[in-house]
Amino acid sequence: MDWSDKIILLTGGTGSFGQKFTQIMLKKYKPRTIRIFSRDELKQWEMEKAFNSHKSIRLFIGDVRDKERLERAMDGADIVVHAAALKQVPLCEYNPFEAVKTNIIGAQNVIEAAIDHNIEKVMAISSDKAVNPVNLYGATKMCMEKLFISANSYVGPKRQTKMSCVRYGNVVGSRGSVIPLFREQRAKKEITITDKEMTRFWITLEHGVEFVIRCIEDMHGGEVFVPKIPSMRIVDLANAVAPECKVKYIGTRPGEKIHEDLITDDEARHGLELDDFFVIEPEHYWWKPKNWNNGRPLSEGFTYTSDKNDAWLSKEELKKMVDKL
Repeated sequence: MDWSDKIILLTGGTGSFGQKFTQIMLKKYKPRTIRIFSRDELKQWEMEKAFNSHKSIRLFIGDVRDKERLERAMDGADIVVHAAALKQVPLCEYNPFEAVKTNIIGAQNVIEAAIDHNIEKVMAISSDKAVNPVNLYGATKMCMEKLFISANSYVGPKRQTKMSCVRYGNVVGSRGSVIPLFREQRAKKEITITDKEMTRFWITLEHGVEFVIRCIEDMHGGEVFVPKIPSMRIVDLANAVAPECKVKYIGTRPGEKIHEDLITDDEARHGLELDDFFVIEPEHYWWKPKNWNNGRPLSEGFTYTSDKNDAWLSKEELKKMVDKL
């Protein structure tokens, strides 16, 4: 895929993913334009400074709740990467209507604007919390996935828009991740952990961005892409960040899982394995089974969960990862 003549619209563009996506895109792929779409003018101003007012960056203040603004922002774009979302689990639990407006209604607005503007490809960024969700954030992400996959049915014969999703786990060092919290608590000589058995999937920002770019290049429209990534134990992470600190176990928060899922056994029935990722194929009439004929069917009862993963980050690997942040 030749990115040099592409105009990209990136919703949630001032977030952790958006900034790393922009950095990698400008350095390696050199698209014609990246339109940064977000509602926070301060973060946009800071991002403009960080990228030295790069000639390929355009800053669009807007909210995915505002369909008219999305319509204007998408005019002439080729690729849309939808990363905008309310992501904090406790805040989404406390502000459920707002989470629905941004994560579900906002997703519908992105879809409809993309189809209306005949966008070539749309990739939505999902989360492991969308799988068997136990909190509102996860439920909104599950709905978002369903909307993007099913919306391929709405694309008529005169339009080309293809829509897919990428689903992965916790991102190392992103805003809102546990590492900044542990570092703050380190000064008090006490780390709080919800449950000593807790595990999570772990991916670096760079890996996540590169995976998204690769999936955009390869997508047919309708897939959910899942990378093969390692798991880690929260207690090991705490030890890597603050080995000298006392650990206090405080119990799980409302809507918090002990372990996370990336693929359920029901999804595995229409899932495929490739060398370093999985593809969950849609179960719609328009899907062509031969789109991924190089994939291997998953075994009966297969699940991909953080506690039963084949790949684990050791304490030493976690420490090296944390030290780089």
